[in-house]
Amino acid sequence: MRRVDWYFDFVSPYAYLCLHRLGALPPDIGINFRPVLFAGLLSHWGQKGPAEIVPKRRYTYRSTHWQAKLQGVPFRYPAAHPFNPLPHLRLAIAADCSAAAVRRIFESVWTDGGDATDPAAFAALAKELGVDESRLSAPEVKDALRKNTEEAAARGVFGVPTFAVDGELFWGADSVDYLRAFLADPGFVNNAEIERLDGLPASAARKAP
Repeated sequence: MRRVDWYFDFVSPYAYLCLHRLGALPPDIGINFRPVLFAGLLSHWGQKGPAEIVPKRRYTYRSTHWQAKLQGVPFRYPAAHPFNPLPHLRLAIAADCSAAAVRRIFESVWTDGGDATDPAAFAALAKELGVDESRLSAPEVKDALRKNTEEAAARGVFGVPTFAVDGELFWGADSVDYLRAFLADPGFVNNAEIERLDGLPASAARKAP
């Protein structure tokens, strides 16, 4: 079975929407679920997150709400956003990043409008997944998340969700069709025009603030 890495963070509504499109991938494709700290990627590349730009935050929330309704996906923003997703990311790792655990954690954040950081709700979630909360502070769990994030940055991942396969990246909730095209025919992104685009020079650059 061919394997594809899927980098995600539970804080991302786009990752949640993309989760619901994983079933559109060919049946002979296996997914390696790779939780990463989105804030770590932002810091690595010197970017701001969508929620850190006020007009973009408003647009993102409205747009993802609309996309969920269009796709028929159960969706409701948590009581406060963004929130600190570290416990959820470590919980996924402690639960072996199984597809079922990842989906359940996403659902706990994005379906009922509750407080994603509520200790009691999180404790119940961990118990449901069969994970002792003490494991979340284990060095191996922390190290796995750090390594995932560093690995993602080293591969050029700049946002979530992102698929990575055969040296290529496919970013965004709407990247599934792009990925499918590549899996069906790698020449789709390996051709003379793509090579030209990859080496396209810039004729202007914004001055650093």
